[in-house]
Amino acid sequence: MSQPLYVFDMDDTLIDGDCAMIWNEFLVDQGIATDPDFLAQDRHLMSLYARGEMDMEDYLDYVMQPLFALPVEQVHALVEACVDSRILPRLFPQAKVLIEQLSADGIPMLIISASVSFLVEAVARKIGIEHALGIDMAVRDGRYTSEIVGVPSYREGKVTRLENWLLTHPELVGKLHFFTDSINDLPLCLHADFAYLVNPCVRLAQHAHQPHWQVLRWG
Repeated sequence: MSQPLYVFDMDDTLIDGDCAMIWNEFLVDQGIATDPDFLAQDRHLMSLYARGEMDMEDYLDYVMQPLFALPVEQVHALVEACVDSRILPRLFPQAKVLIEQLSADGIPMLIISASVSFLVEAVARKIGIEHALGIDMAVRDGRYTSEIVGVPSYREGKVTRLENWLLTHPELVGKLHFFTDSINDLPLCLHADFAYLVNPCVRLAQHAHQPHWQVLRWG
């Protein structure tokens, strides 16, 4: 019998907060994002995300701008500092225990997030999850752009990205357990064999009656 595969959304699921917003606040504090309206616009765009109405291309066109002048290596160093100081302390205790248990049992885990890959991969590595998928951003002349590479891991795109990833990891195909908080992840919840709604938003909670779905209260 094949082993299960545990798949996690990241923001407000494993982490108590949105890592992209935490990252953007970090960029302001570091003097890298200098637009005085940057955080206000970020909050506005994320309010659209919470309602399932965000245009991901518009969002990335805006929030990637502060990184255009920075070499990729500098961005990665900043990500490491942000994750260590601001994101890891917000890992839900229940998530930490579950990750440690699954790791001890040899059960494969994957984070799939609508945040950018360089942020998702850093968080996954730090919390002990081997595999990670985020939105891949094109690099030109050693610097990130706001151009999305391939299918963004957002809404139905998460299902597409997961299915494509499993084609290259056939040894990890098994009963799919998916954890999320967001209505944007309803397609992947419906695709999964088991769904776990972590402090779900109101709209996602309305679907909690589905077979093999559970509501979890983490904090």
